[in-house]
Amino acid sequence: MEDNRFVAFIRVYGLYLAWIVSIVAVGGSLYLSDVMLYEPCKLCWFQRIFMYPQVILLGIASYKNDRKIIPYALTLSIIGGCISIYHYAEQKIPALAKATPCKVGIPCNFDYLNWLGFITIPLLALVAFILIICFLLGSREKNEIEA
Repeated sequence: MEDNRFVAFIRVYGLYLAWIVSIVAVGGSLYLSDVMLYEPCKLCWFQRIFMYPQVILLGIASYKNDRKIIPYALTLSIIGGCISIYHYAEQKIPALAKATPCKVGIPCNFDYLNWLGFITIPLLALVAFILIICFLLGSREKNEIEA
């Protein structure tokens, strides 16, 4: 019974929750770069490219309760998540960073944050993309799930 209430909650409010996650992610990235003065690397910029538009897209879709945006936002989140996985791997696997080094600006394998030895900025971005994906998948219409 409790699971059904949770699923029903996500089905109704998943679009809003995905929007809130995108707002927090964009706010966090702007805080790190503009307040903490952490210079974003090339891969960070690519992740931002796939996160920033979602604030506007999911915001408008949430306001209008328009679930037709879900496939487009899912695409942005999946691609951004893949970039985050690669970026995180580049930070944690030294050989990968040597194979494809960043040649301009800050190196992509540089850790500004390293909480508990594994929580870095790309991992935080990956968590945001995964949350958005989960909320969007959960908020699809029933007929979209059956198709």
